[in-house]
Amino acid sequence: MDEFKNPRVGVGVMIVKDGKVLIGKRKSSHGDGEYTWPGGHLEHLESIEECARREVREETGMEIKNIRFLRLMNITKYAPKHYIDIAMVSDWASGEPQVLEPNKLESWEWRDMDDMPEPLFAPMPTYFEALKTGRVFWDS
Repeated sequence: MDEFKNPRVGVGVMIVKDGKVLIGKRKSSHGDGEYTWPGGHLEHLESIEECARREVREETGMEIKNIRFLRLMNITKYAPKHYIDIAMVSDWASGEPQVLEPNKLESWEWRDMDDMPEPLFAPMPTYFEALKTGRVFWDS
């Protein structure tokens, strides 16, 4: 499959509001039924911060602020797909989460970081570990 011969770049965004994070249940070609943050593909000539803002806006209708790097991960768990995943963390700025891509996601909800639903999308636990330890690179 030619579409899978090169790694894609994904950007995930952990959004923090009042000590909680936004999480949603996936309905997609990989990670179906798993819980994840907003995120998606980095577009040609787009900055990582622009990608984070765009993906959050497209998927939730919300605005974010204070966007910062969290960690980088090489993901091969969903082979033949191969991703370089850039994890970002941000603060909520405005808006209420809406399911704007119902073909990709069932719902959004704010959860405590120590009360995550299962199963989590493969890269998710590394976000929490990166927050706690400062570790910035994983190779799966």
